Amino acid sequence: MKMEFDELTRIKRVTMGSSVHAQLRDLIMAGKLAPGEKLSLRKLAALVGVSTMPVREAVIKLVAEQALILSPNRAVSVPLMTRSRFEELTIIRREIEGFAAAQAALKRSAKQMQTIRRLHDAFAEQVATEHDAQKALRLNMSLHFAIYAAAGLPMLKGIIEGLWLRGGPILNFDLGSSAEPPGSEEAVRCHIQMVDGIARRDPDAARTGLQNDISTASSFIFATGKILESLEEGDGPRS
Repeated sequence: MKMEFDELTRIKRVTMGSSVHAQLRDLIMAGKLAPGEKLSLRKLAALVGVSTMPVREAVIKLVAEQALILSPNRAVSVPLMTRSRFEELTIIRREIEGFAAAQAALKRSAKQMQTIRRLHDAFAEQVATEHDAQKALRLNMSLHFAIYAAAGLPMLKGIIEGLWLRGGPILNFDLGSSAEPPGSEEAVRCHIQMVDGIARRDPDAARTGLQNDISTASSFIFATGKILESLEEGDGPRS
């Protein structure tokens, strides 16, 4: 009986650890944590509503995924972004996520297409009426990952999540801090192109629309001047 209890406890601990890791990943990808922001286990625990123990385990995984940085003094922070690193990330995202959109055009089901259209319509309506940058970014992320799920390649989706972990803080934090979504009309045009391409099963149109969407957002980030030329520009993590 004790063995069964111990096994149940272990399963609950593993399940909670996986849940906390997933929640923290989502926060980083959604830009809820700023580049250079210093983090404490207590703060992260409060964000997801758990004790510090599962958070500590999740942080170790996120450091291994290069989503967080652990300094020699054990302080945890969100990585800063340099121009060269962001340029590299943008190039890789265009190729990999563009490929995913093309695959979605070839493989999506009717039900997946309905989900993609619903999210696109919600994004377009939100941008046109509410001008809420945070809500627009959440819908944008949901739309993108609905497309990647429709590609039917779980390993590819995992790779893309890793890219968003690296780029989410600078993209979503800076875009989301605006009064309204910058370049939102252009984003809607890009979304129309990629969604229409997926609907018509046209992989080239889907790929081009998604790549244009990534380029539009990246151009805004470069224009803000918030990208460091090198890490030497900063005084360390921003608090």
